[in-house]
Amino acid sequence: MATFASLSEGIEAVVRDGDTVAMEGFTHLIPFAAGHEVVRQKRKHLTLIRMTPDLIYDQLIGMGCADKLVFSWGGNPGVGSLHRLRDAVEKGWPNKLEIEEHSHAAMANAYEAGAAGLPCAIFRGYIGADLAKVNPKIKSIVCPFTGETLAAIPSHRPDVAIIHGLKADRAGNVLLEGILGVQKEAVLASKRSLVTVEEIVDDFGPRNLNACILPSWTIGMIAHVPGGAFPSYAQGYYKRHNAFYIEWDKIARERDTFQAWMKANVLKKNESEYAKYARPSRVAAE
Repeated sequence: MATFASLSEGIEAVVRDGDTVAMEGFTHLIPFAAGHEVVRQKRKHLTLIRMTPDLIYDQLIGMGCADKLVFSWGGNPGVGSLHRLRDAVEKGWPNKLEIEEHSHAAMANAYEAGAAGLPCAIFRGYIGADLAKVNPKIKSIVCPFTGETLAAIPSHRPDVAIIHGLKADRAGNVLLEGILGVQKEAVLASKRSLVTVEEIVDDFGPRNLNACILPSWTIGMIAHVPGGAFPSYAQGYYKRHNAFYIEWDKIARERDTFQAWMKANVLKKNESEYAKYARPSRVAAE
């Protein structure tokens, strides 16, 4: 059953050096506050899994938290490269980063297989693609019933999943709405989990048609962190801060400017800083 804690307590409890960690959220509900707490607690030698590693993983990699990245498409959405990711891969700064690249479809299937307790994911994919030439974990398998050749990869079974949700009720159930990625699958596939949420409520009230509720027995820990997805967005709470994604390109391009920003905005801050982004009057996300 889910346990309520502060963000710092939650990260301390679920993330350990050397863990495989999945921080998921697709454009929407990216767990930035939790990622920053991982940096502040100086976790090291992590294997990071994410379908679309963007700014939060650029920050974790640049601060030396990660030894390996398992991913599909890495970049600053709509802007360009992740400079800290490139520096780690190309020049080994602050440490060498191993990469394991997949397609989006493969990553989603690997999470689903992990959530189901299966050792591998089998799907139609990688047809005409060259990723198998650089990723030895991409295999093929012949269906025993149809003779069709299918792709196979190991399932994702992270030590820890970290996601951001909209609401938690006092029983520990969590509500997700809006654009959903693989948050549910990541939590179900993981040994431990932490969910940060915008608010804690007595009742979820009316829900959208695509609402997803994670029952309390699937969740390890919950932390109330209003604004915890900023600069990504939380539907109905705050908009995506597009200007920051553009600004990040300049901040992260050089090591000195990156380190200065992280020191001022992460290392010298705490989870309470995010509350200023969760405005009381909710807005429709764009």
